[in-house]
Amino acid sequence: MSKKRIAQLAPPLERVPPVGYGGTERVVSTLTEELVRRGHSVTLFASGDSITSARLVPVVERALWRSGNADADFLPYWAITLGKLASALSEFDVVHNHLDFLAYPLSRLAPCPVLTTLHGRLDLPSLAAVYREFAEVPLVSISNAQRRPIPHANWLATVYHGIDIDQFAPRMRTGDYLAYLGRVSPEKGLDTAIRVARRAGLPLRVAARPPLPYAGDPVARADWAYFEREVQPLLGGAGVDIVGELDQEGRDELLGGAAALLFPITWPEPFGLVMPEALACGTPVLALRAGSVPEVIEHGVTGFVCTDEDELVEAVGHLAEIDRRRCRLEAERRFSPATMTDGYEEVYDRLTGTSEWADVDEQRGGRPCVAF
Repeated sequence: MSKKRIAQLAPPLERVPPVGYGGTERVVSTLTEELVRRGHSVTLFASGDSITSARLVPVVERALWRSGNADADFLPYWAITLGKLASALSEFDVVHNHLDFLAYPLSRLAPCPVLTTLHGRLDLPSLAAVYREFAEVPLVSISNAQRRPIPHANWLATVYHGIDIDQFAPRMRTGDYLAYLGRVSPEKGLDTAIRVARRAGLPLRVAARPPLPYAGDPVARADWAYFEREVQPLLGGAGVDIVGELDQEGRDELLGGAAALLFPITWPEPFGLVMPEALACGTPVLALRAGSVPEVIEHGVTGFVCTDEDELVEAVGHLAEIDRRRCRLEAERRFSPATMTDGYEEVYDRLTGTSEWADVDEQRGGRPCVAF
C-alpha cells in the first residue's frame, strides 16, 4: 500500500486511548498507532490529554467526560473539532471520521475522501432520513449485524475492531469467578449478570463505569434510573464485588482470572470490544444472542451464545468444554491490530484510487467484506 497522509477524527469525550471505559477511543488509538508504525503520516484530532505517536491536534484541553462539568453541553465542542479539521483538509489524502453523521456535511466540501466508521447503533428512527440525504457518504460497519437497519447505505466494508493483543496475557487455567466489564445501562444487562452468577454459584466481579453525572442528558437519567431500580437492590447480598473502572492492567487481570466473561446484552450491540479482549486472555464469553455477538463468538468454541438467562446459567456448567488456547488463537487471528489495519488500508486504497479493490470473503475473519 502507498503511504498516505491520514487524519483520524476522534470524539473529544474521552482521551485517546482512554484510561478506563471508552471503546471508540481505544479502537482509534489502536488503529492510529498501527498506521504510524506502517509509515503513514497520521494526524489525530482528539482531546489534548491524548497520548499518541501521531501528530496530535488538540480540539479541547481535556477529555470532556473528565472535565468535571456535570451540566456540560458538548455540541459546541463537536463544532470546534470539525472546525479544526476544516481548516486543515488540504493536508490529507483521506480523512477517517469517527464522529458519526456530524461530519457528513463537511465531507461534501472536502478535497479528499472522508470515510466514516460507524461505532453506534443504527436502529434509531431519525437515522433513516440522514442516510437518504447523505446516500453517497462512504461507510465502514464494525459488524454485518450493525448494517441491518440501513442496508442500502453506501457500505464499503465491514472491518472488525482490533485490540492490542500484546497487552493481554493468556491464562490457560479456568478461574473461580465470573466477570462483567462495561457500563451501567439497561441494554448492557448488569442485573442479568448478577442473577446468572448467583444462580450458577460463582462470585461476580464487576468493572463498570457508573452512569454519567449529566442531569440534562436523558440517556444518563435513564441509566441512573436503571441502576437505582434494577441493580442497586441486587447489591445487598454476597458474591458481587464492584471494582469500578479499570486501567489496562486491571482489565487484563480481571478478564484473565475469570472463568468466563458475562455479556448479557439486550440491544443490537454493533461490536462489543470486551468480547475479543476476554478471548485474548483465553477467557470464554457467555453472551445473549443480540447484535454482533454471533459474529464475534463461535458457539461452543470460544464461548456460548444463549437466548435467555436460563441458558446462560446452564452454560456456566459447560465452561470446561471450551479450550482457552483456542480463545486466544481466535483473538490473534481475527482481532489483532494488523488484521484491522489491513482492512482499513484496503478501504483507503479504494477511496484514493491507489489500487484495485478486491473482493474479500468475510469468513476470513475481520478483513473487509464487500458491501451487500
